[in-house]
Amino acid sequence: MPQLTGFEIAKRDNDYLIHFNTEDGSTVELIASFEQMDLIAEEIDRQLDGDEEAALSVSDGELP
Repeated sequence: MPQLTGFEIAKRDNDYLIHFNTEDGSTVELIASFEQMDLIAEEIDRQLDGDEEAALSVSDGELP
């Protein structure tokens, strides 16, 4: 599976155009609504918050 190397998000009329660039030089292009973008943002926040909490627990001497 190719590694993500970058991405771009552009606002269109009523939606968003998303490009995901991969290490093999290919680009995946998707269209998403505002609602879909909002759900994606919420899930990213949820994942990162969980990772941060786990990292802080480990640094405090607790096991994840």
